[in-house]
Amino acid sequence: MDLLTGTYDCKVDAKGRLMMPAMLKKQLSPVLQDGFVLRRSVFQKCLELYPMAEWQVLMGKMNKLNRFKKKNNDFIRRFTAGVKLVEVDANGRLLIPKDLTVFANISKDIVVASAINIIEIWDKDLYEKAIDDAADDFAELAEEVMGQDDEEYGIS
Repeated sequence: MDLLTGTYDCKVDAKGRLMMPAMLKKQLSPVLQDGFVLRRSVFQKCLELYPMAEWQVLMGKMNKLNRFKKKNNDFIRRFTAGVKLVEVDANGRLLIPKDLTVFANISKDIVVASAINIIEIWDKDLYEKAIDDAADDFAELAEEVMGQDDEEYGIS
């Protein structure tokens, strides 16, 4: 699957259904029939939507953990807590289960944002706050995460 691109303002109906944005649906068209896994984010009050192939890659890595180590077993249990299999229906809608809407404080206005190979689903206000909160130290974070020392490129 290609990398996903885009951030979209959307609405969730009273039944918890999200109409997938057309451009995102187009990007996902090769994997729509395989279904998705929807889970709670580890670091934020948002949801993560994994195309099935991406989820299987991640689970393959986790399956290599030694389950006779308590911390590994605890991690697997917590990471997979609340995981749901979901599909995009014939009308292009994705049903967000009630327990996950409660976790992410999703009401009506949401943001659907690409995150390389997965999609984040946020309550619009929480998304805007997360972006605003990160703005102050983003330059420092970008340098720390992505900055390369010149020596790595053979430059003195």
